[in-house]
Amino acid sequence: MVRVTLVGGEESQFEVAAQCSLLVGAEQGGRSCIPVGCRGGGCGLCKVRVLDGAYRIKRMSRAHISEVEAANGYVLACRVFPLTDVVIELAATESEAQ
Repeated sequence: MVRVTLVGGEESQFEVAAQCSLLVGAEQGGRSCIPVGCRGGGCGLCKVRVLDGAYRIKRMSRAHISEVEAANGYVLACRVFPLTDVVIELAATESEAQ
């Protein structure tokens, strides 16, 4: 199990079992801190930024995560698998960014 700490706004912590994505780990822990959409990397709703920690990712749509964003730690929670304890923050939605 690895510990995930969500910062910004209301801080939240939950644990993710080995081989589980951040999104599945949050859901299994009864947390609704990460927005849920398609669960397959197609909608971009679960976009987060990993601030600290190691992880592996599965393929993500460039429509939702650009190369620049990926280089800056942005991922889709449904497609990222933490290898160590991680610290994340939710990505700003388009309406929040404007």
